[in-house]
Amino acid sequence: MKKTASDIIHTLEQVLPPHRPIPLHEPFFLGNEKKYINDCIDSRFVSSIGNYVTEFEKMLSRFTGSPFAVATSNGTSALHAALLAAGVQPGDEVLMPALTFVATANAATYCGAVPHFIDSCPETLGIDIENLEKYLNNVTHIKNNTLVNSITRCPVRAIIPVHIFGIPVDMNRLQKLCQKFCLSIVEDAAESIGSFCGNRHTGTFGICGTLSFNGNKTITTGGGGAVLCSNEDTAQKLKHLTTTARCHRSRWEYFHDMTGFNYRMPNINAAIGCAQIEQLPEFLTKKRELAAKYAKAFDSVQGVHMLKEPGYGKSNFWLNTLILDRPDRKLLNDILEKTNSMGIQTRPVWRLMNTLPMYRKCPSMPLECAQRLEDSVINIPSSINLLE
Repeated sequence: MKKTASDIIHTLEQVLPPHRPIPLHEPFFLGNEKKYINDCIDSRFVSSIGNYVTEFEKMLSRFTGSPFAVATSNGTSALHAALLAAGVQPGDEVLMPALTFVATANAATYCGAVPHFIDSCPETLGIDIENLEKYLNNVTHIKNNTLVNSITRCPVRAIIPVHIFGIPVDMNRLQKLCQKFCLSIVEDAAESIGSFCGNRHTGTFGICGTLSFNGNKTITTGGGGAVLCSNEDTAQKLKHLTTTARCHRSRWEYFHDMTGFNYRMPNINAAIGCAQIEQLPEFLTKKRELAAKYAKAFDSVQGVHMLKEPGYGKSNFWLNTLILDRPDRKLLNDILEKTNSMGIQTRPVWRLMNTLPMYRKCPSMPLECAQRLEDSVINIPSSINLLE
C-alpha cells in the first residue's frame, strides 16, 4: 500500500510543475473577458436582459449543434427547469446514478419527484446500461405507455444520464433502452461541454440537456448554466419558466401566469461566457494534451489506472481521474492527505446519493460498482496551464 501511494505521488510530481499550490481546476481569462465586461457595464445592462445573453445562447447553439440554448443562473437551476419542461411531476420517480453530484438529486426533489438510484459502469463512471435494463425488467412494468415501479406503484417518468468528469455515456445505446421503457431523457451534461458521443455533442440526445459554467468548469461565466433543447416550444417554455413566468402583454405591466423562477443568466456573466467560448477549442486541445501526458506517466504505475476515453465518444477531459485497481479507502485517504498537504489539490468522488440523510429512503437498484468506485476514485489537477 505504501509503495502504491508513493508511486502515485512521485508520478504526479513528475508531471506537474514545481510551483505550489496547484488547484484541482482553475479558470483562465486569456481573451476578451475584460473588454466584454466593460462593454456590458457601459451599456448599463448587467442583469438578466442584455445582448450578451442572447449572443451567448447563439454561441452555445453553434458549438453544441443544439437548435436552442437557454442560459440560466447555474447548472442546478438549468436541470430543475429542464425536468419541469420534460413533464416531471410531484410523485414521479426519476432514475439517476447514485454516483453523481448532489445537484442531480436535488433538482428532481425540487420538482416534488423522488430520485431512484442506479448503478455505474466501471469504464466510464456513468450509467451501467446493461444492468439497468435487467433491473427495470424485474422491478417495473408499463401501463398506458408509462413506466411504473411495481413496488412503489409510482410512475418512473425520466432518466438523468450524467457525463461524469466529461466522459460521455453511450447515449445511442441508452436511447434504445429508453424507447423500450417509455422513459424521457434529461441529460446532466454539466461537466461535459466539448464532449461528444459519436459526432453529437452531449446534452443533445434527450428532451433537454443541461450545462454548467461554474468557476471550476472547462469554461466559466462565474456562475451560470444552460439548457439545450431541439424543440422550439420547449425552448419558449424554458425561457418563460426561468424569467418568473412574466407575460409581456405590455412593456410596463407585471403579469405572471404560473409559478416561475428567477433563473435567467445575468448579462454580465454572459459577457464572460462569450469570451470564454471563443477560447474553448484551444482549452480543449490543452486539456487533451495534459490527459495524454498523465496517461503515459501512469501507464507503468502498479495498482492504479487512468479513466480513459470510450471508443464510442470523445471526452473534454474536464477532470483527469485515477482509479485504484482495488477499492481501498485507507489508501485513498492516505493519497489525498499527502497530496493536499504538499499543495497538490486532489479530491475523491462524491459520496453516493443513497448514503446522504435526505435520500437514504429513496428506491435504489444494487450499487455494487458505485460502492467500489466510491473507494477508488481520485481526481487530480487538470487546469489548462499545467503543460506550460
